[in-house]
Amino acid sequence: MKKQIFTGLLLSIFATLAGSYIVLDLANGNGFEKNWQIMRDMSDEGIVLSLGAIPNLLLFFVFLRKKQEYRARGVLMGVILVAFAVMYFSFFQAGA
Repeated sequence: MKKQIFTGLLLSIFATLAGSYIVLDLANGNGFEKNWQIMRDMSDEGIVLSLGAIPNLLLFFVFLRKKQEYRARGVLMGVILVAFAVMYFSFFQAGA
């Protein structure tokens, strides 16, 4: 049970990172490294993480369809962690 929740959590984090990479890579054609620097300069980490978390929706429903509720719980926990990260980047980094 705990192993399946942890697996869902890890898959959620991986899906978020992969989605964020895709968002940065496809943003405006400058390439990943240039877009990463632009994002850091403009303090838009929260926006990129939010868009990168979209694949978690697909992952969540796949696990529910396969009757793997504990892995779906892990994905939900990963989404909650991403939400806290977005809040951190949006509120606490904006004033700095």
